[in-house]
Amino acid sequence: MTSEASDVAVANPKGQVRVEALSNIRRRIGKHMATSRATSPHTVVAMEVDYTAARRARDEAKRTGRSLSYLPFIASAVARSIVDFPHLNASIVGDELHVFPRLNLGVAVDLDFEGLIVPVVRDVARKSLAALADEIDDLATRARRRTLKPDDVAHGTFTVTNAGAFGTLFTAAIIHQPQVAILSTDGIMPKPVAVSRGDGSYAIEVRPIGVLTLTWDHRAFDGAYAAAFLKRLRTEIESRDWLADLQVEN
Repeated sequence: MTSEASDVAVANPKGQVRVEALSNIRRRIGKHMATSRATSPHTVVAMEVDYTAARRARDEAKRTGRSLSYLPFIASAVARSIVDFPHLNASIVGDELHVFPRLNLGVAVDLDFEGLIVPVVRDVARKSLAALADEIDDLATRARRRTLKPDDVAHGTFTVTNAGAFGTLFTAAIIHQPQVAILSTDGIMPKPVAVSRGDGSYAIEVRPIGVLTLTWDHRAFDGAYAAAFLKRLRTEIESRDWLADLQVEN
């Protein structure tokens, strides 16, 4: 017996291997992801983001009895940022880039570890922070109950996938075809960071920090465009007056 065969035998002792047929959803996901990797030249860029401003708004909302995740903040920031980087909100059709005027945001939802589905929040830029939170929650709930309608998963133009609840650091997601980019949002954890005092000196503060990772199709644009979008998105999340958004909605 060769060394390689011996290793396999040790790893899979006879009589102790449980064989499970791949479910339909696992086969479909595998085919879709393999097709995506074969179709798009995938490239990845990532940045750390300070969520202090969003956390303050979440804390304020909690005092009024409303629980908000970070996802609607990110979705709203994507809608504002993508206006200046429209080639991310697009699909490649043949040798053409089809750029969409409105952001229909796909939000990947885990189905109890059995698979994923991507319901779509339509026309994100026209919706308030609270409306986004409500719609994302509704779509995720109906996804897990298996009550989504075909129209709920159609016409997405850009996708966000969120494994942050598990404390992930960095996720290089696979593009949801025929889109040209996907954003992964990972764990937001307290970290010590150097904060400028404005006089050239720095202070160390503990702040909620997370990584945003953009995977994109290199046929659609280059690294400078992707990095500039991610920088714009980071600035939007860190600098926007989220408290004022909540007050307007109230």
